[in-house]
Amino acid sequence: MGRAGRWLTPGMLIAVVFSTVVACQSGTETSGGSGSAAAGGGGDAEKGKQAFMSTCATCHGLDAAGVKGLGKSLKQNDFVKQSSDDQLIAMIKEGRAADDPKNTTGVMMPPKGGNPGLTDDDLRNVIAYLRTLQ
Repeated sequence: MGRAGRWLTPGMLIAVVFSTVVACQSGTETSGGSGSAAAGGGGDAEKGKQAFMSTCATCHGLDAAGVKGLGKSLKQNDFVKQSSDDQLIAMIKEGRAADDPKNTTGVMMPPKGGNPGLTDDDLRNVIAYLRTLQ
């Protein structure tokens, strides 16, 4: 089985496609908005929660406590606590290969959680939400 087969099952593919459709319908793929998140950092935690629910929750769970075999808990997460917003944005944009030495699950995280429509503002908002969980 190829590398993609190690992380993407038919059920996961459906979840990613569904999440992307939901995100597109909710407008998170647009680059519009106030622009304040990109300019001043910080982000909007409530908007971040919405983006998290439509994309990240597929693997990290609706409560961010993780989904066994998919994504780690992001609550009280040392990686989130120890990383700057810019480091987290870079990691989310790039994703993490299953064989990356920093990957502790052995499951690939696709770039932008599989939602290419997420903007930098969306990611800053997600990070602002994750900061509320630490």
